[in-house]
Amino acid sequence: MTSAKKNADRLIKKYPNRRLYDTQTSSYITLTDVKQLVLDNEVFTVVDAKSDEDLTRSILLQIILEEESNGSPMFSSGALSQIIRYYGHAMQGMMGSYLEKNIQAFIDIQNKLTENSKGLYEGKPFSPEMWTQFMNVQGPMMQGMMGNYIEQSKSLFIQMQEQMQSQAKNIFTTFPFVPPVAGEEPTEK
Repeated sequence: MTSAKKNADRLIKKYPNRRLYDTQTSSYITLTDVKQLVLDNEVFTVVDAKSDEDLTRSILLQIILEEESNGSPMFSSGALSQIIRYYGHAMQGMMGSYLEKNIQAFIDIQNKLTENSKGLYEGKPFSPEMWTQFMNVQGPMMQGMMGNYIEQSKSLFIQMQEQMQSQAKNIFTTFPFVPPVAGEEPTEK
């Protein structure tokens, strides 16, 4: 049994006919049902029924693709292009970590606002409709707060990049490399 299966409360098997089978309910489900599991904060793993390969990320990406295709997308074409450019790039791991930490910071802010708002609505957490009303009133303030956070994050990222360039420059200047002259074969010293 894979470690993914051991950690998940719910196991969903994907069959070659592309059907998803929820082993907890003993029924076939759709991507919409899987999306609902995500919205309900259910812990689950999707595995290939034959090979036991973990397909959870693939299924989540399919859901994102559907969401981006319907309604108003969360990512602009430019943002998606930039993300694609980081695949295979030396900074890929750092970019993934950077995006993940920024998303977590956003979630933390939302959770803090939810926690602070519990007394406003008879102790109930904010529903999506309440968030819409809240954002209509508080949207500009939230955008300003997130804009400041993004600017600070951007500044830190640029500083880190400059430090890495400086360190790389210091390391490589200690090596006695002689650049080749155009048209000549490189020689070793």
